[in-house]
This record gives sequence, C-alpha cells and structure tokens, in this order.
Amino acid sequence: MTHDLHGRTQRLELADQSLRDFEAVVLDATPEGIVLSRSAFYPGGGGQPADHGVLIWQGVETRIVGVRKGDDLQLIPAEGDPIPPTGTVVEAAVADERRSALMRTHSGLHVLCGVVFRDYGCLVTGGNMDASMSPEKQTVGIARMDFNLPEVPPGFKQAVEDACNTEIQADRRIDVRVLPRTEAFAIPDIIRTATNLIPDTVTDVRIVDIAGLDTQADGGTHVASTKQIGRLRVAKVESKGRGFRRVRVEICD
Repeated sequence: MTHDLHGRTQRLELADQSLRDFEAVVLDATPEGIVLSRSAFYPGGGGQPADHGVLIWQGVETRIVGVRKGDDLQLIPAEGDPIPPTGTVVEAAVADERRSALMRTHSGLHVLCGVVFRDYGCLVTGGNMDASMSPEKQTVGIARMDFNLPEVPPGFKQAVEDACNTEIQADRRIDVRVLPRTEAFAIPDIIRTATNLIPDTVTDVRIVDIAGLDTQADGGTHVASTKQIGRLRVAKVESKGRGFRRVRVEICD
C-alpha cells in the first residue's frame, strides 16, 4: 500500500492540504459508511479529529460527520441523510472553517512541542485538539498537550506562551515530506513522543518540519508557515500525576 492510499481510496489531503473541493466516484455506500475513489477528508489521527463536509450528487446533499478507518476509508453520513448509489459521481466539499482551524491548531501544537523540547527537554505523552468558533474569545482552536515534566519551573506558563508566539511571528516555513522508514528514523529526535507510535509495518514515514524549530513524524494537516497559526495562548498548566503536566492552549486570531 502506498502512503497516499487507504484501501481503495486515494488520500488527496496528504499531497495538498489546501484542497477543499474534489470529485470522486462512489465505490461502496451504506448508511454506516461511504467509500470514495478519492478523498480529501482527513480521517483523524495524532489527536486531530476527522473532517466534516458534504457530498453533492444528482441535486441531493449528504452531510459527512466523520470518517472511519478500516480496510477502507469510510465517510460517515449524517443519520437519515440520503446515500448515493455505488457508481455515482459526487462533488465533495470539506468544511473549510473547521479544517482550517484544525490545521492552525495542529501546527500550533507542533510549535508548542518544539519549544518545550528545546527549552525544557520534555517529550510528549499525549494530546488532542478540537475546533471552536467562539466569537467572544475569537478562539479558532482548543487543544491540550501532555509532557513528562517532573516539576513546573517558576514562570513556566508565560515563558512558554511568549516563546511560542515568538516562533509563530518568525514565520517559519512548515514543510511536509515522506521518507523511507530507515532514513526518517536516522533524523535525530524524530520521535517527540515518550512512546514510538509508528507501527513496524509502516515503511514510509511522513515528516512535518517547522524550519529551525521542530521536525517530527506526523500524519495530520498543517498550515504552510507558522505566522498562519495566529496567536497561541497558554490557558492552563495542570498536574496529571507524578512527573506529568498538561498544557492547555487556545489558538486565536
């Protein structure tokens, strides 16, 4: 299986993270899941949730509320929505505001990871993110990242926030590439998690590189440069047991 193929579906978002609209053929369809010949819907992973969107076919709309990964990539239709028959050509659209918010948030977490690793030598032990369009806070993304940080140094919260925003404003380029496993694992500190989560069966590793700050294996979607993230706010630092800290962040305009 090539890195851009999941079952029978070509994954378009891996090559073009700006893609929101595409055309595809329905290969299989039930109320539980729709399999397309090609898809730009990110299926979720690495703490980033799956995309939402719509399929348009023969004047009918089917809302997509998630993606399920199995032998095939299955788009999950909204309950009660019509299901396109096998062989139908559909126009598909990924929900742009949600995806863009998640891209900014995911890239923001990589900046956070790079800063905490560089300044405190800590590895990531977990994390997740979601999109939030709160007009009051102008928050486009909310997230948390856990680190193996034994003690919280004085001023840690503000120092991390300031350092992250300095890196964001530096407008560092964010590049995505795919390397053979042996070449990828030869890169120093390529795994920034306390546990290597890449299965032994994976022969090609997707690398996300924030120039001069953070290089790590990752399968998610990202913006093209750090300035596109916006602003990162460290909302809270929490203890998650002995030696572990949770950093909650918001990505704002």
